[in-house]
Amino acid sequence: MIAASVGFSGLADIHGALAQSPCAQALASSSKIAPLVKGEVGALIVATRPLPLPDLAFQDAAGAPRKLSDWKGRTVLLNLWATWCVPCRKEMPALDNLQGKLGSKNFEVVAVNIDTSGPDKAKAFLKDANLSRLDFFADQKAKVFQDLKSAGLALGMPTSVLVDPQGCEIATIAGPAEWASDDALKLIRATLGSAAARL
Repeated sequence: MIAASVGFSGLADIHGALAQSPCAQALASSSKIAPLVKGEVGALIVATRPLPLPDLAFQDAAGAPRKLSDWKGRTVLLNLWATWCVPCRKEMPALDNLQGKLGSKNFEVVAVNIDTSGPDKAKAFLKDANLSRLDFFADQKAKVFQDLKSAGLALGMPTSVLVDPQGCEIATIAGPAEWASDDALKLIRATLGSAAARL
């Protein structure tokens, strides 16, 4: 009887710790979207133990420093891409469309280019493809990829991570997805919850 009460007490402590975790909301979000991981977003891996992402550092179009924490309070689809990556280039129009459809004060697609030769080729690609709804971000050292790889969240290119407003992972995908599809839009809207009702 004493062992049983200690066991229940321990479970209550663990449950309480999860509820107090900075990523408790991400866990709730990942559970909510799990049934929607199918079709065009079927390769998405939903986080079962979400962790805070590293505060990734990169630059904006003007070369000013930015960090992932600049988006605290917003849901972000973080995407790493490069012009030398054919699946990345094919995915960019869908990301641009997703930003056009759902981009708001509650959600943004943050696509970070990791070309090490500089930003000119990537900027030219976006301009030539008429992808104007995505803001331009870059990391010429590709450290964002290495940081995500060290966290177990990047295996190849492209890589996308759905990040909650507290900076915690909700889900990841290695490889391209059709982000402008109905499947993806339903999933992102479900992640955003009531904030998406107006989108």
